[in-house]
Amino acid sequence: GNLYRYHMNQGSIHAVSGLPETRVWGQGGLMDILPHPDFQHNRWLYFSYTGLMENGRAATRVARARLLENRLEDLEILFTAKPSVKSGAHFGSALMFDGEGFLYITSGERHARPLVQDLSTHLGKIIRLRDDGRIPDDNPFLGRQNALPEIYSYGHRNPQGIAVDPRSKAIWSVEHGPRGGDEVNIIQAGKNYGWPVITYGREYAGGKIGEGTRKPGMEQPVYHYVPSIAPSNMIFYRGQAFPHWRGNLLIGALALTHINRLELDGGKIIHEERLLDDMNIPIKSIEEGPDGLIYILSRDGELMQLRPVSESP
Repeated sequence: GNLYRYHMNQGSIHAVSGLPETRVWGQGGLMDILPHPDFQHNRWLYFSYTGLMENGRAATRVARARLLENRLEDLEILFTAKPSVKSGAHFGSALMFDGEGFLYITSGERHARPLVQDLSTHLGKIIRLRDDGRIPDDNPFLGRQNALPEIYSYGHRNPQGIAVDPRSKAIWSVEHGPRGGDEVNIIQAGKNYGWPVITYGREYAGGKIGEGTRKPGMEQPVYHYVPSIAPSNMIFYRGQAFPHWRGNLLIGALALTHINRLELDGGKIIHEERLLDDMNIPIKSIEEGPDGLIYILSRDGELMQLRPVSESP
């Protein structure tokens, strides 16, 4: 439940004050963090977190505040997933700006499977808002009876990564399956991605989930993992430091402890490579720095920098 600023050149670390009350519970707490595309001028910092709601329940929340020195000011809560649930699992909470001013939020299903296919809830959905929390005029369920207007897509289990392809502008997401069945998807407005009706995974104790792996009207993943790698966040690599990886998807893996590198050909995955799998590091977050180098954060809080071998000190 804490936020810090780490200065790479100086090695200094500072706590940031002004956060809203955060429920640290199970998989919940402070989740994702994202600067506004015009952060240099407006200082807006967006973050998702677990909000403590009524009757001991919790909900995925997204807020923004201006980062001034080491404090947050002008806090605004932009989104609260409905309904709140008595569960400490599957908050989703990944954040992304798409380059056109829209903010995307992934919302997990909170172990409430029957609500994922219900458009009157936010659970198991991807949300699309404007940067100030307003609902875009072209959201797919806007004006539809018994559907929440913030919803962009549905049928998701626990998506913790979302990224936009810089070339095609397509939106990609990665989500946890149960025992197997992690999915990489291309997200399209109004589409149903199937959970828990279809899945490539099985119950943790064994046994079938839903109706199989395919059903008319439900989208197939672009790629899926069996066994599960437990994917965290994802990025499209754009930098110059690793030129052969430009345009690749990089996904953190928690269970199988590696960086999952996927080569693309349009909307298809043509090659997979597993990096750092010999180090046994559960990858919680992966980002590209302004220097084109790759930064990873382990589940245990270790911040690491990846450099090309030829440039290693």
